[in-house]
Amino acid sequence: MADAERMPFRTGAGLAVAACLLGGMLSVPWLCAILLLVACLSLAGLTVLKCATLFARGTPPQGAEILELHGDGRPGQLPVISILVPLYREERIATELVRRLEKLDYPEALLDVCLVVEADDNVTHATLSASQLPGWMRVLTVPDGRLKTKPRAMNYALDFCRGSIVGIYDAEDAPEPGQLHQVADRFASAGPRVACLQGCLDFYNTGLNWMSRCFTMEYAAWFRVMLPGVANLGLAVPLGGTTVFFRRSVLETLGGWDAHNVTEDADLGIRLARAGYVTEILDMTTWEEANCIPWPWIKQRSRWLKGYAMTYAVHMRQPRLLWRELGARRFWGFQAMFLGTLVQFMLAPLLWSLWVIPFGIAHPVREVVPDPLMAAIALFFGLSELVMAAMAAMALHRTGRLRLLPWALTLPLYFTLASAAACKALFEMLHKPFYWDKTQHGMFGGAISGSAALRVIRGGSKREAA
Repeated sequence: MADAERMPFRTGAGLAVAACLLGGMLSVPWLCAILLLVACLSLAGLTVLKCATLFARGTPPQGAEILELHGDGRPGQLPVISILVPLYREERIATELVRRLEKLDYPEALLDVCLVVEADDNVTHATLSASQLPGWMRVLTVPDGRLKTKPRAMNYALDFCRGSIVGIYDAEDAPEPGQLHQVADRFASAGPRVACLQGCLDFYNTGLNWMSRCFTMEYAAWFRVMLPGVANLGLAVPLGGTTVFFRRSVLETLGGWDAHNVTEDADLGIRLARAGYVTEILDMTTWEEANCIPWPWIKQRSRWLKGYAMTYAVHMRQPRLLWRELGARRFWGFQAMFLGTLVQFMLAPLLWSLWVIPFGIAHPVREVVPDPLMAAIALFFGLSELVMAAMAAMALHRTGRLRLLPWALTLPLYFTLASAAACKALFEMLHKPFYWDKTQHGMFGGAISGSAALRVIRGGSKREAA
């Protein structure tokens, strides 16, 4: 049975399991009340963190020394930059990817783009063989193995990189041409503690449907408000998996990526912070294809949530050591971002069930929670939604897309899909924790979308491309 044919069955089964779990919780009033308290505490932590990021201000760059990144280390000399582009079964997107990366304006002699492909991926190998690759772009074949994850492939490719700076792009990325100059300049002027630079993501198919608009708003809030705020507050930054650049020496010191973690980027961000390094967010944009079909969205989000659960479990194996290495403020920030996110999506159905109370329908929690406290909880929920709307408004203002603001009212409905993804992630954590649920790229007219992306970045416009 094809994946598309299994989609209704999987979705229905997931909803049935979620309904059974919710019914079990609601049948025990005191359990329902305890879980409601847990949900409120996690939401409080996330809301406080979001409010802090709304008002966080940037700090001056750390240090002004010029580091020897390449060659004889003369000030102003550009370094060699290696770019890793992990590919897997990318029949639709691989050819378009080559055209997009050719738009980078970095000197070709200092550019080392490595297309990382699994040995058994005949589809991508055949597609690339039919493409005319420039001299600064090469294919690295990852030996076959039982584990097939993006971080394993990147760990293998790292040994073959020529650059002192290592960056990552995804298969569907269309980076702005001047990004690598911006990265080289910042690393050259920053102090040695600045080990990682994270760029921002935006989407070139925003006008496709309702989900693409919500996906755009979510990412805008994350990359334009949340992550810069987290970095400015001095907290540990959970990295994105693309448009992220490292000092190679630091990356090798930390042992590269965790090959078993399906959100290796977020895990590496925490490990950088634990080792005393700093991550900065750069104001540069890479254009991507928004994932805006329900089942692929759920699959992608379930992998992210599973990876968050892995990352949290790994770093909390020794909580006292984590406290010492991060410090109290960053430790609690880590709890809010990782544990708070997981708890919110897992317990969201319980919170939604409270909507029956205003309509006079009996709810088990009313047996153990007094009316004044229920009113306070309802007010708190309303305030948390206002904070989310404020983040969306600020992010859309910064990206020049305020016309999407009315759609922010539908974000709570959009995030209901994340609870289905959380159920899937929990199941996979128990049965197949290292399974990489791949996101298929180029599903919405790859070549057309790619051309639209290039028009956007050439013109410097923030207008959406349908």
